[in-house]
Amino acid sequence: MLDREGFRPNVGIILLNTHNEVWWGKRVREHSWQFPQGGIKYGETPEQAMFRELEEEVGLRAEHVKIVGRTRDWLRYEVPDRFIKRDIRGHYRGQKQIWFLLRMVGRDCDVNLRLTSHPEFDAWRWHDYWVPLDVVIEFKRDVYQRALQELSRYLLRPLIDVQARPPHRHQRMDEVDDNALPSLPSLPEPPDHE
Repeated sequence: MLDREGFRPNVGIILLNTHNEVWWGKRVREHSWQFPQGGIKYGETPEQAMFRELEEEVGLRAEHVKIVGRTRDWLRYEVPDRFIKRDIRGHYRGQKQIWFLLRMVGRDCDVNLRLTSHPEFDAWRWHDYWVPLDVVIEFKRDVYQRALQELSRYLLRPLIDVQARPPHRHQRMDEVDDNALPSLPSLPEPPDHE
């Protein structure tokens, strides 16, 4: 199913653990790493496709994750001709993706890369949020950068230890002077990937 411009609707998945690390999968028999992704079938919503792909590629079901956010719009990438099958060249240009940010509420042992007879990944690990894009196939790097950047606003920031500076007696929390509380550390800036 292609749109008028030759892009196939697709979903991408960034899965976080409690430390804001991302699930990073190694493609079967390749030296490239990537996030789970897959096509949206006719009649599916992006969310339905995301849950189907998550189960097929990672072995996780809806009860193992919580949706934290998604990209506002489609993010597109073009696939070079050498990666396109000859019979669809000229019609197919690439993928347009809605990216989802999920929080894992299950356990690591819930991951099952062998759920289907055609696994996408043969290894996985948790990695810092700003993954090294040089191990991602070149034509997907810009989309990865844009998805990570847009979805980083949903990352949990460390909580303030309110008990370290309790409000004065009979003072409500909404009356506490913001300047008296420690500031939140900012999230790291994304690295420059060229």
